[in-house]
Amino acid sequence: MRRLRRNPQTRELLRETWLRLEDLVAPVFIKPPGGEPEEVGSMPGVFRYPLERAVEECQRWASLGIRAVALFPVIPPEFKDHEGTYALNPESLTLNAIRAIRQALPELVIVMDVALDPYTSHGHDGIPREDGWVDNDRTVEVLSRLAVLQAEAGADWVAPSDMMDGRVQAIRESLDDAGFINTSILAYAAKFNSAYYGPFRDAIGSKKAAGSTYLDKGQYQLDPANPRQAVMDALIDAEEGADMLMVKPGGPYLDILHRLRLSTDLPLAAYQVSGEFSQIHAAARMGWLDYRSTRDESLLALKRAGADLILSYFAPEIAAEIAAGNGNG
Repeated sequence: MRRLRRNPQTRELLRETWLRLEDLVAPVFIKPPGGEPEEVGSMPGVFRYPLERAVEECQRWASLGIRAVALFPVIPPEFKDHEGTYALNPESLTLNAIRAIRQALPELVIVMDVALDPYTSHGHDGIPREDGWVDNDRTVEVLSRLAVLQAEAGADWVAPSDMMDGRVQAIRESLDDAGFINTSILAYAAKFNSAYYGPFRDAIGSKKAAGSTYLDKGQYQLDPANPRQAVMDALIDAEEGADMLMVKPGGPYLDILHRLRLSTDLPLAAYQVSGEFSQIHAAARMGWLDYRSTRDESLLALKRAGADLILSYFAPEIAAEIAAGNGNG
């Protein structure tokens, strides 16, 4: 077997999996206009950008070859309430961000998260009843309206990340009824109740969860111990009309990604979540791991397991390295 590894040229000729810039989607955190970008303390090199600066960053990323961005709003606390009503405000930060980026970058693919956690005072992805149970059908109704508003504003793909039952079908029907038959649904089809989301929740302010308070979403997100349920959930989303399926988190759930690759021909996405990103940075800063090699290996593992697309906070820096002639391609 070592004859197949004898020199770099042979290894490259026989390489089975390649990570391309076209495989990557760049998440971007957007806060209200004005002020300066704020670095997320638990995510080195990742910033909350004021709306106008977010547009500029997306322009820069696009010039480096980024084809798609996923937008995540940082909603001020005064706009949050129990039911997340600000989500449906026609002049919300979210919808204005979509409009601004769409106007500046007509060809860029805009992926828009569909969930209520950025807008709720409690940080849950839906509307809880008095007994604490998140009301599935009330939440789905609001999410369907939100997806239509996002499509109207210019989103190319809506990405329900809430894990409510029946939301993909409801969103598809609402989009079609509103005339948005070409708006795609990227379903967070296998989203786990993971401890890896802490830095993300810190970034958007949905909960003080960066190592201090863990928000348990186990009543709607998947149990990390249940691979068969994960596959069933994902295939239900496919039946309901999802155009693409996502596994989140990515790295700790390569087995789920691979199972889905064997179960469906739909495009698959993996979200390399904030906890994965931050732990690579932390270990590299301590000198325990080589940063670039570990970063690239972690992304290649997602591709190898079956991902067609990868949402990753590493995307902009990889694009910059490739543009500078330093990337591995």
